[in-house]
Amino acid sequence: MNVIETAGLGKCYGKSWALRDCTLTVPEGSLAALVGPNGAGKSTLMNMAVGLTLPTAGTATVLGGQVIRSPAALNDIAFMAQDAPVYKSLSVADMLHLTRNLNRRFDADTARARLADLGIPLKKKTGKLSGGQQAQVALTVALARRPRLLILDEPLSALDPLARQDFLATVMTAMADDGVSVLLSSHALAELERVADYLVVLGGGELRLAGAVDDLLAEHRVLTGPAAGTDQFAAQLSAVQVKRAGAQAHLLVRDGGPGRTVPPGWESHPVGLEELVLAYLRPAGGGTPSATAAGSRTELTEVPR
Repeated sequence: MNVIETAGLGKCYGKSWALRDCTLTVPEGSLAALVGPNGAGKSTLMNMAVGLTLPTAGTATVLGGQVIRSPAALNDIAFMAQDAPVYKSLSVADMLHLTRNLNRRFDADTARARLADLGIPLKKKTGKLSGGQQAQVALTVALARRPRLLILDEPLSALDPLARQDFLATVMTAMADDGVSVLLSSHALAELERVADYLVVLGGGELRLAGAVDDLLAEHRVLTGPAAGTDQFAAQLSAVQVKRAGAQAHLLVRDGGPGRTVPPGWESHPVGLEELVLAYLRPAGGGTPSATAAGSRTELTEVPR
């Protein structure tokens, strides 16, 4: 079953497309990392998935074909927007009470127990909590709704490294104990590399890459070899990215699974998640944009995908 499925999905504001022609599936049971620069369309996609924004084009369903904004879908999805949304004038206990009264399903006992384990006092106003504690309160409220799909929009951006680790540990525990599927938007690639098993890359309002992390890493590799004749060689391999440093070239290519041969004079190396994401986020299109790093002679050339 797919917890999110879109076909040609798009959202236009005036004459500007925030997201266009997005065809995507996110499988059940995964922690899907949604990555891309600011303005890539990540929040737009999430807002449409939870029904806060209506699409301009295309279709989207959730949780095995449920209509977005239907009562069944709304009951089974929890959404945590950016900036740990809590009412800062309310105490933690009042936050739980308010959320319980606004939802058909809310496990207040488990929520209180989780907050006690985290050392977060119920009587304290949420505005007086640390950023990490506010994020944990918002996450606890979301999980107390017993969702099947948890959507998190940049929950790690304001957290220190320890708070990020604690937050992600809570998410992973919910996945293991309750079978929650997760779509998590973040710029924190180092943390995502440790926890994500599915990857969605958006850039310029378009879907650049999607798939199981292990499969994507296995399908890509970096080839290192002589810079001479690289352009023709890169075109033959449909290279995603070409870097040149003097007489040496580095090609990131996507060329399938095991049994791949390495051309004479070249060496093959595995690719990491961060390197893969950044390669797909470089400018793409009909031209061959290039950039020269400050203080070096390293040229970066994009081959059209």
